[in-house]
Amino acid sequence: MAQISLSRRLRRTPFSDGVEAAGVKGYTVYNRMLLPTVFESVEADYRHLKTHVQVWDVSCERQVELRGPDAARLMQMLTPRDLRRMLPGQCFYIPIVDETGGMLNDPVAVKLSEDRWWISIADSDLLLWVKGIANGYRLDVLVDEPDVSPLAIQGPKADDLLARVFGDRVRDIRFFKFDKFEFQGRELAIARSGYSKQGGFEIYVEGSDIGMPLWNALFAAGEDLHVRAGCPNLIERIEGGLLSYGNDMTDDNTPHECGLGKFCNTHTAIGCIGRDALLRVAKEGPVQQIRPIAIEGDAVPPSDRPWPVVAAGKRIGQITSAAWSPDFDTNVAIGMVKLSHWEPGTRIEIETPDGMRGATVRDKFWI
Repeated sequence: MAQISLSRRLRRTPFSDGVEAAGVKGYTVYNRMLLPTVFESVEADYRHLKTHVQVWDVSCERQVELRGPDAARLMQMLTPRDLRRMLPGQCFYIPIVDETGGMLNDPVAVKLSEDRWWISIADSDLLLWVKGIANGYRLDVLVDEPDVSPLAIQGPKADDLLARVFGDRVRDIRFFKFDKFEFQGRELAIARSGYSKQGGFEIYVEGSDIGMPLWNALFAAGEDLHVRAGCPNLIERIEGGLLSYGNDMTDDNTPHECGLGKFCNTHTAIGCIGRDALLRVAKEGPVQQIRPIAIEGDAVPPSDRPWPVVAAGKRIGQITSAAWSPDFDTNVAIGMVKLSHWEPGTRIEIETPDGMRGATVRDKFWI
């Protein structure tokens, strides 16, 4: 594959020096930033993540900050999830939709106060959409991208590592909540969240200047915990059913098609753009939906484009993410499948780059 040429348009992060020193072997581009994809190997990184603790540079999860009297109103306009009972100190996973109900992003909303929010975004230009809504409706709110770069601490030893750096109080943070902790005179929000099923935290590092000091402090504190630099792992995220915006869903899909209907309170999320379209979808139901799929045979090749899902010679969906799972001894996959074939146990065929494969729709993801 041809090399990607680096330039200032492809931004480094506050932790890039540490990532490079740790021996990163591959990157992808995410929100015009470098996101590591592999250090030792995908399978070796997978095994280490499930056993020890990793520090992930996920600065590419850029923040869209809403600040001002109309911040809460604007947040509710963006999502069909009802945010009225959300309190400062909470994080909510939210679908963000356009006027047709199509997915624009699936970020985490972080409520800092009634008039200040962060939207920790997936890979899309959400800042431009939010600015457009705020300006078009003449809302009293400032929309900007702050100097905030998330650093994820993931794995079964994540609590032990963070307690050594920030104190034992960090263990008390509950799932999808955050608290403030001091580091070198700076107050940082730390949330119990992250893009893996192994448990851990995300540190919202406010100020690029303390990026490498924090990185170095974590590695110094975790040497005996076998801490390593890591990154979101393809195998583990598919096993856990963690969706990837731009891979598993786009603005052509509604939240209901993505299995995110439980995050759509369309009857009470008053003011949400796209609410009317989603009311129809909620009533009628989707005609296709994301499903976990086990693909037979040896390890499948990398999936850099959709693979057709076929039944009785007709295309009834597509595979969007796939990988060999060492723990489950099968190819694990995420696919969008039509209503007629999405029931668990349904036999289907997958048109992979190296030929047709038999496959089975599962009732749930692996972890």
